[in-house]
Amino acid sequence: MASNDKIDESYIFQLISRNVKRFRTQQNLSQIQLANDTGLTHNFIHDIESCKKGISYKTLAKLAIVFKVEPYQFFLPEGLPNNEALVYVNDFNDSLQKVVRELTAQYIIKNKK
Repeated sequence: MASNDKIDESYIFQLISRNVKRFRTQQNLSQIQLANDTGLTHNFIHDIESCKKGISYKTLAKLAIVFKVEPYQFFLPEGLPNNEALVYVNDFNDSLQKVVRELTAQYIIKNKK
């Protein structure tokens, strides 16, 4: 993971760029096929992968749908397995649900008295 002094716009563009290319090659898609599947142009896909252009949330959504990945996966640094990040998300989700249940139970019990 990058240290805080390395996190800037360029770093984010590079993460997205590398992950778009990684997902595309993992799924054996050419840039032209990806362009057709997303409704984007081949040139735009090339520019994303070469860090010449950033993407909007709408483009990110289109890519996530075609690749069948969660949007956060475009922001994962290299070398971090996707399932490792998912474990952290699941742990956070489990903890959050537990806190909500506890607070809900506490609030409901206090209001019943």
